[in-house]
Amino acid sequence: MNMNKLVPIFTSSNEKGLSMKQILLFAIWILAAQLSAQVADASFCQQELTDAIFARIKGKSYKEHCTIPRSDLRYLQVLHYNKEGEVLQGELICHKTIADDLLAIFRELYQAKYPIERMVLVDEYDADDEASMRANNSSAFNFRYISGTKTLSRHSRGMAIDINPLYNPYVRYRGGRTLVEPANAQAYVDRTKDFPYKIVKGDLCYRLFKKYGFTWGGDWKNSKDYQHFEKR
Repeated sequence: MNMNKLVPIFTSSNEKGLSMKQILLFAIWILAAQLSAQVADASFCQQELTDAIFARIKGKSYKEHCTIPRSDLRYLQVLHYNKEGEVLQGELICHKTIADDLLAIFRELYQAKYPIERMVLVDEYDADDEASMRANNSSAFNFRYISGTKTLSRHSRGMAIDINPLYNPYVRYRGGRTLVEPANAQAYVDRTKDFPYKIVKGDLCYRLFKKYGFTWGGDWKNSKDYQHFEKR
């Protein structure tokens, strides 16, 4: 090794090396990046339902006849991007058994800047699933029945989540008619078209949920629920 070719980095003033000012600025940049990563990671968290949180959902998504113990539910906070590139604080309630999975999924979606337009509790829409979907709000727990049936939805146990529901509607067929939910999602039934917030088989959102053992409503045969991921 030719020692004459080595260029010193730590030098107070050297045309071939970095000045102390440059080193200091570089160190500050590294620390800022580490701090930003720590703050972002802390924004992905879960907790049991406090009295304040429970007061927001009681009588709405957590109805009087709800059979799911409050202790089985978890309140999650995550960060997410929208299609404009803005970082937003998201929140949802799910069953405790999938809380870690959802945090891991949303952390990876955030790192990839995968767009999710809105994520607030469905209770902001008085637990009205149609109103929440119309607003393209992503949500999980809501004690309710599957649309058009007397069967409890997986959302009732907090074991399902809907992502960008306006652009990924629930489509079913009855008596020769095509029924679409939300009702304002007719333009997004044709999955050959290109539009924002669209979930397709094989995309990042699909792959991550499949990785953690969820099934996708877009794979159903008799109906299609493109927004829906659930775990058994």
